[in-house]
Amino acid sequence: MSLGDENGYGSGSGRTDDGYSTIGGTRQTRTRLPDGEGGDGYSTPRRPARNSRSLVTVVGVVVLLIAAIAFANMGGGGADGSGGSGNGGSKPDSSSTAATGTKPVTGKNGSIPTGFAHDEQGAQSAASNFAVALGSVGMFNTDTRRSIVEATHDPSVVESLLVAMTKAYSPGFLENVGLNEDGTAPSGLTFVSRTVPVGTKVVKQSGDTATVEVWCTGLVGMAGQGSTKPVTATWFTISEKLKWVGGDWRIESSSQTEGPTPVNGDNRASTADEIAGAVDGYGGFTYAR
Repeated sequence: MSLGDENGYGSGSGRTDDGYSTIGGTRQTRTRLPDGEGGDGYSTPRRPARNSRSLVTVVGVVVLLIAAIAFANMGGGGADGSGGSGNGGSKPDSSSTAATGTKPVTGKNGSIPTGFAHDEQGAQSAASNFAVALGSVGMFNTDTRRSIVEATHDPSVVESLLVAMTKAYSPGFLENVGLNEDGTAPSGLTFVSRTVPVGTKVVKQSGDTATVEVWCTGLVGMAGQGSTKPVTATWFTISEKLKWVGGDWRIESSSQTEGPTPVNGDNRASTADEIAGAVDGYGGFTYAR
């Protein structure tokens, strides 16, 4: 594996020294509140969309919240559940939400699940959990980053990948995203970096190899009073090439593309304190899919 293929570390990765830059000129639709509304850290004029999403993009490059389901009951209201709007369009296939019938894994490598099934379902579960781990705050600390990479990647690529990541998570980069040199958040602020899988798709699977795409949404930014980099949502798709190694799936290489990105809803942006409280009060997923 060459680092040019791994996680966007090639010459065409588009990565810049700006921690909030983006790859490929990402465009994201967002709702802007009137300037001055509210008394929180989000009341100042919004930065250009380019500057508010890139941290998750960078996390994807290194490896590598949520659209409201407003139309779920659209047109409903009839007693028979058929709705009152006439033709409601095609319905989602039942398999998209059906239970898989296979029990979740019980093993863990540190905080990361292990022991995935040696089939398409297992590959999808592995890819989802790897995306969660590689998009976490732990990636910004040298020690925990090594543990995460070792638990998710083919051992043959770990050391070379860590060398590239050390360069990517430089003191200058950490400063650009608002962190201290050791990857910790300044006093009084909470750094947020979470990746949440929305869906998975097996692009190719044969024996001991599989390519899985994971459609994700993510939260990234700094929560707390005085934050100049408020927490925002972003959408991206991670493509993971997996290999069956030592009785489990591991990442051999990966890449990331932007979107698909849904239209933002009209939800009011929460205050800095509300976001910080939510991050502290709601733990991240320990098992995806």
